[in-house]
This record gives sequence, structure tokens and C-alpha cells, in this order.
Amino acid sequence: MVVALTDRNRPAARPIASQLGDPPGMVERRFVFPGVIEMNVQARRRLGVNIYLLDGGSEYALLDVGFLDELGDVLELVRKMNYSLSACKMILVSHADVDHTQGLARARDVLKCPVYAHPSTVVPLETGDEISTFARIDAQDIKMEMPRCKVDKTINEGDVLTIGTLKLEVWSTPGHTPGQLTFRLGNLLFSGDNLFRDGSVGAIDAHHGSDLLAYVASLQRIKNSDVEFLLPSHGPIFRKDNAQIEATIARLESYMHLADFGTCAVDWPLLDEWEDELAVGTLPA
Repeated sequence: MVVALTDRNRPAARPIASQLGDPPGMVERRFVFPGVIEMNVQARRRLGVNIYLLDGGSEYALLDVGFLDELGDVLELVRKMNYSLSACKMILVSHADVDHTQGLARARDVLKCPVYAHPSTVVPLETGDEISTFARIDAQDIKMEMPRCKVDKTINEGDVLTIGTLKLEVWSTPGHTPGQLTFRLGNLLFSGDNLFRDGSVGAIDAHHGSDLLAYVASLQRIKNSDVEFLLPSHGPIFRKDNAQIEATIARLESYMHLADFGTCAVDWPLLDEWEDELAVGTLPA
């Protein structure tokens, strides 16, 4: 999740029915790659999260649905692109964070299609866990609704999903969250919150279940793959740059041995050094 100040007190969602009347005019589909529409690009404005429509011809899928208050606009845009709501085969969940899933239960009801998610994501979604989904961060006065949503099917490493003519390979890439999934489509990787164009990564937080060792392993996997483009959950799509990924990995590896990320760190060598200094009576220089 990427928390912005504007996300702290989002307006209440408008009723779906008020937004899904007959569209006043159809809009041209803007494919970022064959079979792939990204709803921020399509709408030409920034939504809370990147939402991907995967067009398999006879059917399509949505990858993440974003915030509840924007769901009506998203579904209306789907209709304006001349997609039938009933043709949505599945909703894929990259991970459980509120900015990706707050509208999930409503989307499942409206689209009447199953929700697919990693096994580790089931409990946060089905219980509406505000803490692990970042819907509630008391210290920053963040409090958002987190509606519970049933997960209809769990997916994991190695699964292949068929969406019409598209074949989507499921990768388990934990680190940001235990249930972070990425999805490969040919030379494209829907990379979730693993990495953004500026080299940033998704939030690292113990309450969130973040794991620095797993994060580095996931980034190594992405770097070593032959995918060419990363389609992240926030910000612009970008071409994979191995030098940039190596720099990001080096930064995360340094965090493993610093107090910056507390219990997410592996160790803190400074304390071992201090213990030696105490033993020999070293005084401040």
C-alpha cells in the first residue's frame, strides 16, 4: 500500500445504482498492451490504485478493484468501453491492502463473479482485518472501512489462469505482504507493490507481515526473469531495469542490519560492536 494524505478521510461511497445507468456515450478502449487496459490510463486521471482489465476476447478479468468510493466510476467506465458486466470471469487480488480491496465485496456482488486470492490473503479479507490491511493506522489518524469479502478460490505459485485467449501465470512474491501475488502474461509482469518506476517498494511494516528476506528473494526473481515490462499497482508502467532492481535490493539488504525497520531486520551489528566495547571499557571518542 502507498498511503497518501488524501486517502485518510475518503468520502463515503455513492450507491452503485446511481452510477450505473445507461452510459451517455461509449469510449474507445485504450490498450496499454494487447489485451491489457489499465483504468488510470483509460480514465486519464489518477485513481487510488492501478486496476487492470485483462481482455481475453469472450471474457475478461479485473486485477484489483481499488477503493469503494471509486468503484462505481470504474464499473461505469467498464460499461462505457462496451464490456458487459456479466462477462467478467474473475476478480484477482494482488494482496489484501485496503487500497486494493476496499471495493472488493461490492464488486463481487455487482459483477457476480468469483474472487481469487492467495491463501494468506483469505483471513484478512474475510474478517475485514483493519490492521493487517492498513485500513486502520491509529498513530496517523487513518481509519477506513474494510468490508468483509468472501474469497471463492485460492491461487498460488505455479497456477495458470485462463481468461478467454489469455493465459496468466501466478507467481507468489511475498515480502511486502505474505500473500503478495504477481501475474505473468507473456513478457509482462503485473508486479503488484513489489517495485515502482522510481525504485521504491511497497511499505515494509511488521504489523503488515512484511519480510525483508522474502522481499529480496522476490525482487531477485523478478530481476532474473526474462519479463520485459513491469505493470505495478501504483504509478506508471515501466520497462524492467536490472541495474535499478539491483540498487533496490542493495538498499533492502542494508535494512536487514539496521534498526530502521525494527523487527523486520535480521540483526543489528551495532549492538554486537557495543557489547565488545563495553567488555573492554571503551569510552566515547
